Amino acid sequence: QVQLVQSGGGLVQAGGSLRLSCAASGRIFSSYSIYSMGWFRQAPGKEREFVARIRLNGGSTNYADSVKGRFTISRDNAKNTVYLQMNSLKPEDTAVYYCAAGSPITTRALDVSGYDYWGQGTQVTVSS
Repeated sequence: QVQLVQSGGGLVQAGGSLRLSCAASGRIFSSYSIYSMGWFRQAPGKEREFVARIRLNGGSTNYADSVKGRFTISRDNAKNTVYLQMNSLKPEDTAVYYCAAGSPITTRALDVSGYDYWGQGTQVTVSS
């Protein structure tokens, strides 16, 4: 069973930075059945939305337009961990952030439905 354990998050002023971590069970990084890990977020009263994702093989990335140039997703295969570095944070970035893992088909790579495993979620609050 794949397990994703998140850490990081918290309260920060607008313009500040935070880093989220997502530690995956060891098998995931050597498993051909899971090749994509992503970050999603959900604000109160809104649907969960895509933020960023990284392919475990090759390391190619995708970002939501709203975070491009401010957020960076990365992976450390030795630590079985994926990170989300968030800079220049804005109040509208406030949400619960979730990491996810899966093997999405191309058309679902940026969609909640493309992922099978989820972290527990972590709150990010950006004050103005």
